[in-house]
Amino acid sequence: MSQDIFYPNRELFKDSPIPNMESYKRLVEEFEKDYEGTWAKFAKEKIDWFKPFDTILDESNAPFYKWFSGGELNVAHQCVDRHLATKKNKAAIIFEGDNGDQRILTYRELAYEVNKTANMFKNEFGVKKGDRVVIYMPMIPESAVVMLACAKIGAIHSVVFGGFSADALRDRIIDATAKLVVTADGAFRKGKPYMLKPVVDKALESGCDSVEKVCVIERNGEDINWIAGRDYSYNELIKYQSSKCKAEPMEAEEPLFLLYTSGSTGKPKGVQHSQAGYILWAQMTMEWVFDIKDNDTYWCTADIGWITGHTYIVYGPLASGATTVMFEGVPTFPDAGRCWKMVEEYQINQFYTAPTAIRLLHKMGEDEPSKYDLSSLRVLGTVGEPIDPPAWKWYYEAVGGSRCSIVDTYWQTETGGHMISPIPSATPIKPACATFPLPGIIAEVIEQDGTPTPIGEKGFMCFTKPWPSMIRTIWNDPERFKKSYFGDCKKDGKSVYFSGDGAMVDEDGYITITGRTDDVINVSGHRIGTAEIEASIKKHPNVASVAVVGKPHDIKGEGIFAYIVLKQVPISKADEVADDLETMKEINQIIKSDIGAIALCDGMAFVPDLPKTRSGKIMRRILRSIIKGEKITQDISTLEDPTIVSTIENIVNQ
Repeated sequence: MSQDIFYPNRELFKDSPIPNMESYKRLVEEFEKDYEGTWAKFAKEKIDWFKPFDTILDESNAPFYKWFSGGELNVAHQCVDRHLATKKNKAAIIFEGDNGDQRILTYRELAYEVNKTANMFKNEFGVKKGDRVVIYMPMIPESAVVMLACAKIGAIHSVVFGGFSADALRDRIIDATAKLVVTADGAFRKGKPYMLKPVVDKALESGCDSVEKVCVIERNGEDINWIAGRDYSYNELIKYQSSKCKAEPMEAEEPLFLLYTSGSTGKPKGVQHSQAGYILWAQMTMEWVFDIKDNDTYWCTADIGWITGHTYIVYGPLASGATTVMFEGVPTFPDAGRCWKMVEEYQINQFYTAPTAIRLLHKMGEDEPSKYDLSSLRVLGTVGEPIDPPAWKWYYEAVGGSRCSIVDTYWQTETGGHMISPIPSATPIKPACATFPLPGIIAEVIEQDGTPTPIGEKGFMCFTKPWPSMIRTIWNDPERFKKSYFGDCKKDGKSVYFSGDGAMVDEDGYITITGRTDDVINVSGHRIGTAEIEASIKKHPNVASVAVVGKPHDIKGEGIFAYIVLKQVPISKADEVADDLETMKEINQIIKSDIGAIALCDGMAFVPDLPKTRSGKIMRRILRSIIKGEKITQDISTLEDPTIVSTIENIVNQ
């Protein structure tokens, strides 16, 4: 399967911006000859500037790069206002709720809602340029409206995934020193209501002194607790706001949003993205990678709380003037045909989802796509993790009818948009392969000293030149920014951006991502730091030490597995300690409370000790090999107790 090559269907891709590989290569060469000038050309062409920029790229304080300095713009204007002259009656957002309820917002209606919300933030809550607004919301149109309203007035938004716990939400509110929290009473999932406002209430019980007000969108109508003087109804206040609001001119490098992501330490990182560089690349990748056209209807199934929801549900599609679909529910409710029913009903042209969802849809409804008319589809996308060949094959044949291009997109929260991806109109595709860097992206698989990794061998996935949509810093922690992304690899003596991923290049120059090289687990396409999970597990009173690693998972790609040393093991359970179900439940409950259900362990093993060097370092590589069933090839002679390896193997395999 891996040697098969699939070529674009020329009938599906007429008038594409990059119609073939010759065009792709010419554009790559254009960037190579004049890197800054080519970026400037696209910036002038794509962005509706209030004031032109005077500097293309400022590298004087690397790695704190600046793009398009001196220029002024407004991202909400770029996404909404500028389209009103030509697209005011076009659908901007099509919403489908979990229970099948539908709403359509045209660009004119979206402009009204954004302006009224922006005025509400200013007039009722005193939000001004530079203030932080934390958004803890379900997948409803108001989520996009609130994000754009923040952008309209220059407030910095930070969206927190609605599945995170009160403690995780509190940590992010405190780190961002948020002035306002916007939430909903709740939403619907699998036909039943679930609640968000009580989580916010719990998060704000202590330590969130910066929060002055809470704005609540009433979505599911369940009873909630209202705190006088702090909690206000969005639905009531919005009625009295003007639908006219002037866009705040924003300097190109001012922050647009913060998005917290797990790292290899316990504290989440506030990834900071800028205005101009981010929105430019969001728009360009929509046009290149999804071949978005004026009459297309585009659907990304991600949640608004992740970077995919930011770039490819809200900012990218709307900046391109597209129609974007927002879906509140889950792909398999009420049955495994839900997605394909929506594709048929809305005549969707681009469908973008995670390999986890593809594997689940394949498992639960292998023949479901054949029951629906999917002929409108042109581009199928995958995101968040490498897709395995069997899932790719089913996606290509059953969903795409062996005619759609599959774009296996590689990128990160920190990159802002796609970095390595097929171009559907041009790239010959090898299944489960990220293929080539997009024009303007200088991606190299290298060793730590910058030498190219030999063909077919694993190396470090690095980006050796700055690009406009890259992370600017970690909020309030510039040293961590440098250490996290520019501390591992060098090229020509200069620190370069290391993604944290391994990769290899084949004889044709195709890049395949091989997975994380650090202590981060990719669960259903979402990166979760092992240190954060370990810190939660250690809160259990009977846990002495713990090591968390990734475990192969048929649906999620990677699951979470914990090796745990208990302080006290009851004599009666000495021989069955690996199956202490009660302790397992207690530990997972702590994780759920601290982080959220997304970080629950799929498996645990209670072991007498962990493989440690004499200096006390836990050898996680050995633990990864054990859970994968791989032969231990590492040198174990340096361990404090080499016999512990076979002991752990016996416990895991029993």
